[in-house]
Amino acid sequence: MSDLHVDDVDYLRRILNARVYDVAIETPLEPASDLSRRLGNTVLLKREDLQEVFSFKLRGAYNKMANLPAEELAKGVIASSAGNHAQGVALAANELGCHAVIVMPTTAPTLKVEAVAARGAEIVLHGESYTEAFERGQELMLERGMTFIHPFDDPAVIAGQGTIGMEILRQHGRPIHAIFAAIGGGGLISGIAAYVKQVRPDIKIIGVQHIESDAMRRSVAAGERVELSEVGLFSDGTAVKQVGVETLRLVDQYVDDILVVDTDQTCAAIKDVFTATRTLLEPAGALAIAGLKQYVETSGVSEETLVAVSCGANMNFDRLRFVSERAEIGERREAVFAVTIPEQPGSFRRFCEVVGGRNVTEFNYRISDDSVAHVFVGIGVGSRAEADEVAATFRTAGFETLDLTDDELAKVHLRHLVGGKSQLARDEVLHRFEFPERPGALMNFLGSMQPDWNISLFHYRNHGSDSGRVLVGMQVPDSDVAAFEQFLDELGYRHWNETENPAYRLFL
Repeated sequence: MSDLHVDDVDYLRRILNARVYDVAIETPLEPASDLSRRLGNTVLLKREDLQEVFSFKLRGAYNKMANLPAEELAKGVIASSAGNHAQGVALAANELGCHAVIVMPTTAPTLKVEAVAARGAEIVLHGESYTEAFERGQELMLERGMTFIHPFDDPAVIAGQGTIGMEILRQHGRPIHAIFAAIGGGGLISGIAAYVKQVRPDIKIIGVQHIESDAMRRSVAAGERVELSEVGLFSDGTAVKQVGVETLRLVDQYVDDILVVDTDQTCAAIKDVFTATRTLLEPAGALAIAGLKQYVETSGVSEETLVAVSCGANMNFDRLRFVSERAEIGERREAVFAVTIPEQPGSFRRFCEVVGGRNVTEFNYRISDDSVAHVFVGIGVGSRAEADEVAATFRTAGFETLDLTDDELAKVHLRHLVGGKSQLARDEVLHRFEFPERPGALMNFLGSMQPDWNISLFHYRNHGSDSGRVLVGMQVPDSDVAAFEQFLDELGYRHWNETENPAYRLFL
């Protein structure tokens, strides 16, 4: 890489003179009122998700390309990227009238691949990570004689990203306690830190990485670049196995701390920003907010101004179900338990009474043993301490309880697999029910049922809609069918008989 180890004072000149505003806008620094109230600090979001390519990456890409000699531009440019840098390069190439080749990992979200293609770039899909795509990009650069536009380890790219720090200080002249930025390869935070620390050294610069792609944190700790053997792909925009030479130097010199957050915290941050702005950030774009929240919780800081860079919003729509599911746990608003109750008349009702008026988010049960029953239940809570209180309440009532809130296997898989066929489910009839959804509605539903027949299957999941949907299996012998039909009529809830449903017959 040419032109590395630029004199640090020179970064100020480079940032002040960066050519970014031909394509970039000066994004607003907006207050997140609800988050500020909850955290007891003034939280400001630097809205880089509002750029034309929905991320900050066009700043560095354009600044690099706009400063290339005309003869180099004429030969075309090549870049490797999981998506956001690719869009920045493609947009810059359009603006500057040159050909762009983008090497993207095969794991890149379809949304980002299609967005790059729409800007006229030539796309090459190669490898499963940024590192593999980068290696292929280097090969193509030599084969085609093109100029490689590095996504982070280039002073011109770093300077372009540094204009974000310049804008933050210009937009908020009052004291700032800390600025939080996501770290993948390190270009974004290096640029911000190189500017802010030379102008306002009192402001803390704090990087945030996903726990499954924390190459920068490990490299700083080791004092040299560490290459990860693999990276998680949830935060695909920061899924970098090895950081840059120059970015490591700048981060080591200027960044005060690096925090790591997990998937649940990231999903919760996506929800926080949606609540504040009605914008859906991609996981990498929400890392800074997740780190800011963690910092407030662990440091106890209050009544300060905290800035988080919401750096990207290229979210695949099909990820939303997963994000929504995990956000409640990430916000510590849902606790998940496996509770064992005696398989005897009245125990199921007694368990429901212990749950009481709490908001039930999920309820799964399948008869499997003639002595005990295992119930998978999600409960809405306000904090981790309240989750512990709920578990203690179950145990006090005599129910063996396992807290699964932090169990990845349970959260990802087991909650959807509770059930199966049972030899004990004789004379079973299956019905779907709907009832008006509100806190406590599930327990009201159970209380109004009062069946004389054993419940052999129960599934409920709060989907956030107006109607609660429940699947119930009950053991009703042929001699009781008429009485059961009368019971359903008197119950007063909409219901559908699914006993002959082929999927039920196949799996349950």
